[in-house]
Amino acid sequence: MCGIIGILGNEAVTPLLLEGLKRLEYRGYDSAGIATLINGSIARRRAEGKLHNLATLIENEPLQGTIGIGHTRWATHGRPNETNAHPHANSRVAVVHNGIIENFQELRGEMEAAGHSFETETDTEVIVHLISDGLDRQMSPQQAVAAVLARLEGAFALAIIFAGRHDLMVGARRGSPLAVGYGNGEMFLGSDALALAPLTDRICYLEEGDWVELSYQDARVHDASGAIVEREIKQTALSGALIGKGQYRHFMQKEIFEQPAVIGDTLHSFLNPLTHTIQLPDLPFGLDDVPRFTICACGTASYAALVAK
Repeated sequence: MCGIIGILGNEAVTPLLLEGLKRLEYRGYDSAGIATLINGSIARRRAEGKLHNLATLIENEPLQGTIGIGHTRWATHGRPNETNAHPHANSRVAVVHNGIIENFQELRGEMEAAGHSFETETDTEVIVHLISDGLDRQMSPQQAVAAVLARLEGAFALAIIFAGRHDLMVGARRGSPLAVGYGNGEMFLGSDALALAPLTDRICYLEEGDWVELSYQDARVHDASGAIVEREIKQTALSGALIGKGQYRHFMQKEIFEQPAVIGDTLHSFLNPLTHTIQLPDLPFGLDDVPRFTICACGTASYAALVAK
């Protein structure tokens, strides 16, 4: 699963975002990126491959700003390259996304018919264009996001920043976890509390369908209907073993609840949504030339191996 971290802070966020992404490497990824606001404008750095590639790029091309979002991507729609890496952005909005937008083709066609030009092969980019379309129609950022969420089908965790708004970050979740962190004059978003561990020990877990407005001082949570709701803020222990379980009692429970998103990510890694065909990655040999496969597995993976046999 992809990793997300967002920081609305009072100091340079790029080093903190990089550290947060390092804590999310256990999720697996093939590219990474960061977006911040510099004098009100969106700036990005993205790189294919491991985080050290992104860190090297930022060392050569520094990225300033006190508000930003970061992402480690596991490719589903589109090849694992810099163009398809998150954050996706235009001059008005930047988005990072964990999950699958199942109706993105329909929405993309609508946006292209309205004159929008797409740069990537991803499902996520359509969110950028939909939000921008709402802003063009004089919606506030919060109104634009709420309108877009109502149109998305599938699973997502989102972190969004807006040009000219150093005081605002928006997050949303449906089917993928997202945590809100409370600091002193700072606010945070993360795929799980592990990403936020050194930044805060006060965590609120968004519930299914929630979306949240972050300011420097507070978080305003809305449920799926748009009503403002209260979500419990929990004090977390700053150990990786405990924090990594998120809001779940134990890792087995966490894995059970993550199964729908994990299965979706796995299927979409090999499913071409344009042709509805399975595409295997490039291999250094031809499958027809292999006389025998040996699969080593235990637990439920061993049952999957038996099915493959």
